[in-house]
Formats: sequence, C-alpha cells, structure tokens
Amino acid sequence: MSAPESSKSTPSHRPAPSALALLPLGVFLTLFIGVGTYLTIQGVDFAFYQLPAPIATLPAIIVAILLSKEKINKAIEQFLNGVGHQDIIAMCMIYLLAGAFAAVAKASGGVDATVNLGLSLLPTSMILPGIFLISAFIATAMGTSMGTIAAVAPVALGIAQSAGMSVPLTAGVVLSGAMFGDNLSIISDTTIAATRSQGCEMKDKFRENIRIALPAAIITLIIFAFSSTATQTPATGEIEWLKILPYLTILVLAVSGLNVFVVLSLGIILAGGVSLYSVPDYAFAQLGKDIYAGFGNMQEIFLLSMLIGGLSELMRQQGGLTFLTQLVSKVISRFGSQHSSQANSRASEVGIAGLVSLTNICTANNTVAIIVSGSVARQLAEENNVSAKRSASLLDIFSCVMQGLLPYGAQVLLLGSVFGLSPLQIVANSYYCMLLAITALVSIFINHQGRKHQERHQAAL
Repeated sequence: MSAPESSKSTPSHRPAPSALALLPLGVFLTLFIGVGTYLTIQGVDFAFYQLPAPIATLPAIIVAILLSKEKINKAIEQFLNGVGHQDIIAMCMIYLLAGAFAAVAKASGGVDATVNLGLSLLPTSMILPGIFLISAFIATAMGTSMGTIAAVAPVALGIAQSAGMSVPLTAGVVLSGAMFGDNLSIISDTTIAATRSQGCEMKDKFRENIRIALPAAIITLIIFAFSSTATQTPATGEIEWLKILPYLTILVLAVSGLNVFVVLSLGIILAGGVSLYSVPDYAFAQLGKDIYAGFGNMQEIFLLSMLIGGLSELMRQQGGLTFLTQLVSKVISRFGSQHSSQANSRASEVGIAGLVSLTNICTANNTVAIIVSGSVARQLAEENNVSAKRSASLLDIFSCVMQGLLPYGAQVLLLGSVFGLSPLQIVANSYYCMLLAITALVSIFINHQGRKHQERHQAAL
C-alpha cells in the first residue's frame, strides 16, 4: 500500500489516532481469512484463493466510507485520491508490463530452455544445489515464485524419482529457490509493492536485500550439497541460448539501474522477437494475444492494489494508520533497554518485520501483506531514522519468509499438488526461508550495534 504524499506531513497535521478507523481492515481480513479457513476445513483446494481478494475489499471500503465524518461525496473523493495516487498507478503499470514479459517469454520456450540449461550444467553430486539455482534464476528473471514452481516442479519431481532422492527435500529445494528469486527480482510484485510503498529505487532495495539474502542462500546451498545423493543426472536436450537471452537481458539491464519501465518494455520486444523468429506459425497477432494474456494474469493484484490504496487513504484520513503506528511504536519500544536513537531505530526495524509477518499470516499472500502494511512501515521508518531502502528490504524479506513457511500459502499448496505431499512436509524442508529469517534478524542487531560503536567513537574524538 503506497503512502500518499500527505502522509509525509508533520505529526501536528496528522489525524487524531482512532482505533475504530481500523475496522475496515478488520472486515477485509475477517472475510478473507474466514472464508479461507472455512473452505480449508471443508477440504477445498487453494481454499484461501476461492474468494478473490479484491472482492473481499468491497465491504471493507463501504464500512470505511460509512465511518467517515466527512460528507459522502468527500469520503468518496478521498477514496479515489488513494486509488489514483501516483505510486499506486506506477505500481499497477509495472504489474502489467511484468505480466506481459512473463507471458511472451514463456511462449517463446524460454522457461523450458532455462531449465534445460541448468540441468545440462549440473554434476551428479550437485543436483539439489543445481535445482535451487535453476529455481532462483527463473524466479529472479520472471519475478514470480508461482510461475517458477509451476515450471520447475514437474522437472524436479522427475529428477528426484529417477535419481532416488528425497521427494519432500526436493520440493523444499524448489520452494527455497523460488522464494529467493522472487524476493530479489526487480520485476517481482513484492519488490514493486515494497519499493513503491517506501519511496525508494529498486536497485537500492536490491543491494540492501542481497546483503541479507546471499548469506542465507550460501548456507542453504551447502546444506543441499551435503544432502544431494543422486546417482545419475536426467537426460537433457540441446541448449537454446537464443530463448534464454530475454531473461539474461532483463537481469543485466535491471541490475544496471535502467528505469524499470524501459527494462520491461525492452524485455517484451526482445522476447517477442525471439518468439517470432524461433516458434513456427507464431505471428504478430499471437504476440498481441500473449501480451494481453500477461495483462490478464495481473488482474487480481492490479485491482487489489488500487482498492487497497483507496482503503488505506480512508483509514489514514480517519486516524487509523496513526493509531496503528503509535501502537506498534509503543510495543516495540518496550524491548529496548534505552531510548536512544539507535534503540528506537532498531525497534522500528523489528516492528516493521513483525508487522508484515503478522499481516502475511493473516492474508496468506506476501504481496497483499506488503500493500496492507506499507503505509504504517513507512511512517515508522521516517519517524525513527530507518532508510527507505532498508524498510523496503525488510518488508519484502519477512513477507517472503512467512509465505515460504505457511502450509496454506499458494506456493506450498501448488508444490504439494505436484509432488503429492502434505504441505507440512514441504514447509519442514523450506530451509532457505528459515535461514533468511535468521540472517535478517542478525543483520538488524549487528547493523545497529555497529552504528552505536561508530557514534561513540566519533563522540570520543
């Protein structure tokens, strides 16, 4: 959820805190969680995704308008201001371009070519680390953990069965790689939501993020290397470098700091060119259909971002976000032994991590969790000297951690259906998400301890 410009105003201009103003958010979460829980008990597959999240926001929006002390026309105007905020619109445009690129690149056979490349390069003793790297690369390039799992899981299952490896562990490897790539990807919806809601550049968030994620990934790779007991590698086909080129281009251009709209547009053009050249009977008409299909794949998160943006503005105007910010600040300050700026900053980072984690547990969707908690996280960061890139990184990291550990999360449920496993068996092997939580928490305390020693040293001089 992107913080409106007026949220940057001084505390004296903020609305009076009001717990009642948070009622619409409670309505949304109650509907979303209540229906999901009920359908889970009934044994429905993907129970938490049967009620589309945008539909669950509609009653919440009605409640927020009814709670407003303004006239109804003014309340609706506030809602529309939130919907049309420049960060929300930019986020939605990026969603569309990212969906189009993923759809066109998949149509060219790029996903299959990338999986084949990874398997061709794998030594027998490094099958599991190799699967992790393949999943990580595809997720980073595609910006979606779900798309990565759908592409890699059937291949990984075949590898596990033919090589006599642990099937639950292999499922955990695919999940770990997918969450690593999704967390770091420049075009991931979680990255888009986190950077836009906190007001920072994607490249800055990436650099902050990778310092925390890379140690967790390295330890994970070591664990998988010692667990890789395969006796043979599966057969692979000829490497198709042309079909892999769009993914490589997207990665290089994105990391170089080029504007994300330009990166995605060039990616769509390049992937479309590859499809037109290499896929028989592929014409411009089909390219247009694939681009539009990619837009359609982003419909739910597109609508949800706009509706939550409007709901957020109504709650902000009524003092709900101010109340939540003050409440979180009071709770986290109790964990500090002193009220220094370093202690408050560290407590704020812990609070941001806890806030998005709890929201993710409630919504079972990491992007929704970031959108819902984004404004509160931004206020906490601004009040306690936490950089925008740091708060964006923490939002993305801890939403990723929780999403990879939820037995009712979409990623785990999809893996369970492909591998024929209980979600709990998969979660038990989600080593990367566990290690990412540890490295992130360690970084919070080490970072502020280092700042504390540095300030003492400067004061002594």
